[in-house]
Amino acid sequence: MTVVVVGGGIVGLASAYYLRRRGVDVVVCEKGTVGGGSTARSAGGIRAQFSTPVNVDLSLASAPVWERFEEEFGVDIAFRRTGYLLLAREERTAEAFRESVAMQRARGVPSELLTPEEATRRCPELRTDAFVAATYSPADGFADPYLALQGFAAAAREAGAEIRTKTPVNGVRRDDGRVVGVEAGGERIDAECVINAAGPWAARVADLAGIDIPVSPRRRQALVVDPDRPVPEDAPLTIDLDAGSYFRPEREGAAIVGGHFGDEDPPQDPDGYRESIDLDWAATAVERAADCARYFGPDSRIRRGWAGLYAVTPDHHPIIEETVPGFVNAVGFSGHGFQHAPATGRIVAELAVEGEASTVDVEPLRSDRFGAGDGAVERNVA
Repeated sequence: MTVVVVGGGIVGLASAYYLRRRGVDVVVCEKGTVGGGSTARSAGGIRAQFSTPVNVDLSLASAPVWERFEEEFGVDIAFRRTGYLLLAREERTAEAFRESVAMQRARGVPSELLTPEEATRRCPELRTDAFVAATYSPADGFADPYLALQGFAAAAREAGAEIRTKTPVNGVRRDDGRVVGVEAGGERIDAECVINAAGPWAARVADLAGIDIPVSPRRRQALVVDPDRPVPEDAPLTIDLDAGSYFRPEREGAAIVGGHFGDEDPPQDPDGYRESIDLDWAATAVERAADCARYFGPDSRIRRGWAGLYAVTPDHHPIIEETVPGFVNAVGFSGHGFQHAPATGRIVAELAVEGEASTVDVEPLRSDRFGAGDGAVERNVA
């Protein structure tokens, strides 16, 4: 059996690795360089504090891989379990927190609902007057996305996967309704299955197969900031959910600050969007961080910043399914692709080889949920 994986980000490379572990011949086609899309621009968050069961299940299925990554792949990804602290300014958000924590704990996540005063044990500089509730889990944290990507890439190659860079896929071939290969880099590649793991380019790749999926590239920005007061390296990744902002410790007291503010969120051209930061956004991002915690203030200095793309669906959940015979979509992670890549790679291999997933029940992630209009929306996003 031969499988073509379209996309050399972490989801595509994890898929290639787990496919090779099942003895499948794998060709990865990446239009640019390995990890040159969204993966390298990720903030690296790894958490189980989601608001829907399927996202929690993807996190729990991925967790053992992150915990043993160096043992399995020989790469130290700097996984730091500092926890995630989610904050609510509004009572309706606090009520949603209560529901989420109950669901998470029922699945084995050690999350807890906190008062703002209790949350200062995790984030001493928190401005408690601004918030009405918080949630925290010590099992959450963050890692280096680029190192994780390289770990999966090296392991996939060592297992026998062929990774072709500078190889855009410009055609998906079908025979009697079934996908039977691709046209890539001027060459025809026959395959029993094609995996769409193209991130921000996912809708374009699906369109080559005659499939319409609601995945839209949306621009997101992040900064490295020297704050007024050093952010301790054991501080949690903190999300001010109602304000749409977040920060996490970097090194030597610095912090990564990000978020999305305002209602404008136009789709982007993944081949031509602006990769540098907007100065107005940067000023707002630091102000929002200062409204959340006293680490930040008028003396905070921006070191550098960047912009990347989320591949967003209307409900902030991915599409993971065999959409038509021989064509598997693993797309639309809405900012969660890095952390869910280990589980997704295993699920993709199951779908390609066995025709159904067993690692996680991905029935809620079928693309026909959008037509039905009854899917749950992931609320814990920033």
